[in-house]
Amino acid sequence: MDFEKIFWDDIASNAEVSLFTGENGVDELHAIVHLEAKGDSFESQLQRMYRAEQLLSQTSQFEGTSVVFKRYFLSDAVNQVPLMTQDANTECSVSYIQQPPLDGTKIALWIYSQRGTKIFKENGVTVSEHNGYKHLWKMGLLIGKGDSAYQTEYLLKEYEKMLATYGANIADNCLRTWFYVRDVDIQYAGMVKARKENFILNGLTEKTHYISSTGIGGMPADPKAIIQLGTYALVGLTPDQQRYLYAPTHLNPTYEYGVTFERGTLVEYGERGHIYISGTASINNKGEVMYVGDIVRQTERMWENVEKLLEEGGMSFDDVAQIIVYLRDTADYQVVNKMFKKKFAKTPFVLTLAPVCRPTWLIEMECVAIDRRHTNHKDF
Repeated sequence: MDFEKIFWDDIASNAEVSLFTGENGVDELHAIVHLEAKGDSFESQLQRMYRAEQLLSQTSQFEGTSVVFKRYFLSDAVNQVPLMTQDANTECSVSYIQQPPLDGTKIALWIYSQRGTKIFKENGVTVSEHNGYKHLWKMGLLIGKGDSAYQTEYLLKEYEKMLATYGANIADNCLRTWFYVRDVDIQYAGMVKARKENFILNGLTEKTHYISSTGIGGMPADPKAIIQLGTYALVGLTPDQQRYLYAPTHLNPTYEYGVTFERGTLVEYGERGHIYISGTASINNKGEVMYVGDIVRQTERMWENVEKLLEEGGMSFDDVAQIIVYLRDTADYQVVNKMFKKKFAKTPFVLTLAPVCRPTWLIEMECVAIDRRHTNHKDF
C-alpha cells in the first residue's frame, strides 16, 4: 500500500490518498479530501471541494481511474444537499449524510476509485465489473414516512428486489451495509428490530452469519427520513471466498446483546484480500462498554479491538486504506485528532460528529484494509 498527501494551497484543501496496485492491472484508490477552516460560506467551501476533486482526478495517481462511490460528510444536509449538483449525472454512487466534519469545516469527502475495471450505472446501481465479478454499490436509500422500524423494513425489501435483478440476495451477496439513524439514542432500537426480522426471513441467524455493518447517528437530507441505508454487494464470488472475523479474546458475538451484524468480513481474491471492519467501539468480550467517560482509553481499546480483527484476517494497520471516525462529543476532537495523527500518520482518515448507538460509547471507527495475497480464487 502506498500513501501520499496532496496539498492545494490556492484553494486551502488537501487529499490523503492510499493506493493499492494490483498484479492483474486493477488498482484501488481511497482518498479523504479535507478543506482548511476559513470561516467561509458553504457555497464557497463547496466550490473549493469541487475544485479539489477536479485537481485530484488530474493527478498521476488518479490518471485513468473511475470513481466508484463518494460519501460527502455535511454539517447541515437538509440545506446543503439541494446546492450540490455536480454528481447528478455521474456513474458513481453518491451518499450525502449529515455527520459534520470536526475540523471546523462544513464538508469533507471520501472517494473510492478503481483503475482497470468497467464502471457503469444501471437502474440506479453503480456496477464495477471485471473478471466475472459484479460489485454493486447503492448508497443513499431512504423513505420519508413511517417510524425507524418501518423505514428499515421497507428499505431492506427494496434492496432485496434490487439484488434479485442480478440473481443475487442479501444472505449470499451483501458484504457491507451502513445504517445512518436520525436521533440514534431513540431510533436505533426500531432499526435493530426490523433488521433482525428481515435477516431471519432471509435465513440469516446466529448459526449462519450476518453482514458487516455500521449503525451510527447521521441525519439524511430528507427531514422525514429516519434511516438512510448504504450497501455493497458482490456477484460472482464463491462461499469460500468469505470469512467472518470475531476476535473472541476482545469482542463478543453481536447477537449476545441483541444486534445482528458481523464484526468484520474478509473477502479473498486471487491476488488480494479485502477486510471490511464494522463500526467498532470500546467493548470487551462480554459485551460491556470499557472505560466509560474516558475518551483516551476508549480510543486505545477501540484500536486494540480493530487490530485483533485485522490480525485474524492476516492483516495489520499497515494495510488499512481508509478510516472513518465517529465522535459523540465535539469537545473530544482535539484529543482524538492528535492521537490519530500520531498513530496513523499516513492513512487517510476523517473525524465526524456522529453519536454511537450506546450513549456511553464516546467513539467508534470503521475501516477498509487491502493486502496482497495469492489464493486459488479468481483475481479481483
